[in-house]
Amino acid sequence: MSDRPLKLLLVDQDPIFRLGLRVALEEFPYLQVVSEAETDTAVLQTLAELASQDPTSVDIVILELGNSRSIQSQQLGLQLCRQLKTQYPNLPILLLSSLQDRGLLMAAKATGVGGYCPKGTPISELVTAIQEVAAGYSHWHESGQKDTEITRRKDADKFSGFVFTQRLTKYVENLRSSGIAQIDANLAAVTAQLQTPGLTVLERAVLAGQRRELLASRWLVNHLLATPSRAQLNEQSQSRLFEELPSPPPANFSTSSAIAPSDLTQMQNAPSLLSPRALQATLFASCINKLQYPLQNITDVALEIDILRPDKKRELLYIILQKVADALDELRSSQIEMQQLSEIKNKILYDLWREATIEFFGKFSRVKVGNTFVEIVNVLLQNAGVVQVEILNKIPLVRELFAYLLFQTDLIVDNKSYIAGSFEAKEQAEILLENLLIQVANSVVQPLLNYLADVEDIKHNFYDRKLISSRQIERFRNDLSWKYRLRNYVTEPKAIFESRYELFVFAPRGIAKVSIYAPRTQELRELSGIPLFITLGLEFGDAIAPRLQSLLSFLGSGVVFVLTQIVGRGLGLIVRGILQGIGSVSLLEGKNKKL
Repeated sequence: MSDRPLKLLLVDQDPIFRLGLRVALEEFPYLQVVSEAETDTAVLQTLAELASQDPTSVDIVILELGNSRSIQSQQLGLQLCRQLKTQYPNLPILLLSSLQDRGLLMAAKATGVGGYCPKGTPISELVTAIQEVAAGYSHWHESGQKDTEITRRKDADKFSGFVFTQRLTKYVENLRSSGIAQIDANLAAVTAQLQTPGLTVLERAVLAGQRRELLASRWLVNHLLATPSRAQLNEQSQSRLFEELPSPPPANFSTSSAIAPSDLTQMQNAPSLLSPRALQATLFASCINKLQYPLQNITDVALEIDILRPDKKRELLYIILQKVADALDELRSSQIEMQQLSEIKNKILYDLWREATIEFFGKFSRVKVGNTFVEIVNVLLQNAGVVQVEILNKIPLVRELFAYLLFQTDLIVDNKSYIAGSFEAKEQAEILLENLLIQVANSVVQPLLNYLADVEDIKHNFYDRKLISSRQIERFRNDLSWKYRLRNYVTEPKAIFESRYELFVFAPRGIAKVSIYAPRTQELRELSGIPLFITLGLEFGDAIAPRLQSLLSFLGSGVVFVLTQIVGRGLGLIVRGILQGIGSVSLLEGKNKKL
């Protein structure tokens, strides 16, 4: 397909099989195994790391679809296929699996997998399948039998034409990317010069003219050397080869609205000038990767979602992430202006909470309470006021995050301004987005704990087994009650006085807590009652601390002087006198004995 070798990522839980496959494939000079992975989490982390270094670092994934005949193993394999095609829609996948269930293979094909070969396939046929699937074609081994000769000839002819088209497309795309990169470098330099203070009117006019010429050149290069995207080629080939299949069903946690193929193409082609949509795609892809981490709470603060099973916790966070993407799409389509975000921020958060609650619990799901059946969602939505006051309205920097994603504004966090699209801005936006997801998830669970906490159907379907007994549930609710009191009366006033926010983020070991700087002068003025008393106590402590420290230091020095210079010396003289007296007595006793 090209001069460079195809780059492969091998995914299989059997390390011996991976080693044998790697050795066999590396006998072919046009194939290169760039990495291996054993678990679904390792796959996503490996792809994220490789993509951050080079978007073209992997050409195809060779994947085992479950390592056993258990339903759970097969479903995890299908879920991994869905996640890979959602996050990396242009990345081909070839199944190399011991499973041969036709229904399972059809389900994998519907997710967007490009081909299948059973384990034990001759290496020459496997290499052919890898080349075809990597080129955007398909290769499905039916019931362990080879295709007929006529079909193979037709496929070979189609494949040759496809390869020529791919080569031409890649050559033109390389020309376009090279030209855009040079123009972007010059454009960045001219833009930086325009921001230099003290320019004369003539110098500013010349630089502005150069900038307009560069923008016009960029537009011409993009349009004159435009090529069909790889996603479009894949879509065309799949429409020809899978006409007998119905449209693939949407995944349970689809993030297609968050990470569109066009956005990923744009990110790869012009990383220095990301569009707001591409900023969103990059941010959401990173967040999806982090959702594969363990989700246990490793902070010293109780969280409402701690009561959920790990799979339910992850499911809820996926749903909220999808709802955030939907909300951003709605805001874009309504052509909202940036200054309106402050006015509708609370409405956006309320809608996120409401939609996530409905989807997570099911719109018409019912549980038995006493002798009657009640709809879960109807009960939970009645608690909107408390949820909004206690959790949603206290989520910080939501307006700044949405402005960054919608309008590509610079992100101001920790009293620093981060340029939109920069690595630092992405890191800060990740923190804000992760905290938003966790806090909205807390708001979804909070009404459940207030009204339906001890319902048996709820406990068995949602709760962690460690917290399923009535005693453990009550202890958990008491911990949350103390958290609210401590936060309202102590923790939050202290954070306001210290000009900071406490945020929750996804870390490799679980949900962690970080602190960021943020001026909160207006909130400080509005404090009253016990919170105000706490801040006054802190201020009083800060005011007297230096004087008290100096006084204690002076008193301590005096005590040390008295003990060492006066008492110590006096005690030393007394002890020495005693020892001398004892020595004289001993000497006299010795002389008397001699006499």
